[in-house]
Amino acid sequence: MSKSNHQSGAPWRNFYGRIKGKGLRPSQEAYLEEDLGRLSPGPVGWDENPDRAPLDLAALFGGREVWLEVGFGGGEHMVHQAVQNPDIGIIGAEPYINGVAMLLGKIRNADCDNIRIHPGDVRDLFDVLPDASIARAFLLYPDPWPKKKHHRRRFVTPEHLEPLARVLKPGAIFRVATDIPDYVRQTLEQVPRFGFDWLAERPSDWREAWGDWISTRYEQKALREGRVPHYLTFRRH
Repeated sequence: MSKSNHQSGAPWRNFYGRIKGKGLRPSQEAYLEEDLGRLSPGPVGWDENPDRAPLDLAALFGGREVWLEVGFGGGEHMVHQAVQNPDIGIIGAEPYINGVAMLLGKIRNADCDNIRIHPGDVRDLFDVLPDASIARAFLLYPDPWPKKKHHRRRFVTPEHLEPLARVLKPGAIFRVATDIPDYVRQTLEQVPRFGFDWLAERPSDWREAWGDWISTRYEQKALREGRVPHYLTFRRH
């Protein structure tokens, strides 16, 4: 498996913004100290997995179908999906440590055991996910990088979509939510180039198509600020 761009000397380009915000509460510090280690999906980073050995997802989730959330924010959608779908396992990647701490608190409250967390760049996780191993992926309200010169940092670029396509099973569903019209444009332009069909829906149909949707804090912020959320569903060839 090839080395990540940031390990091979290519320019580092984050598709996310901050990795830490305001100070954590003592309870959140405790969540990180007590829970994060046991909820790891396995050796992901280069220090603990320099050979990039693939994760054993069958052992990790007992043979259950595996879903992936890219940038889970505060974790409300991940926990909702995990509780509503106990027969699946879900892995989330999120470099923003405050969001990781928030998710850990929600996992404690929900008492669900089918979530695993990579507190870092999803590209490192892509390096160790087996080919065609993920049945569903979510990209919900990613950092929009609104300036044109920063559009290459968005997730919906070849740098991220190529490995995503590799780890998704044939027929897997990829769901994108954003309130930025230009992000919609770039998503519809780029994603189909990597072996995906857009399952075009009427705006009124998205809730039925997406199942039991929970409104995230990012969606609520968009609505408060007068922006229109867009929901796009793709299927891997």
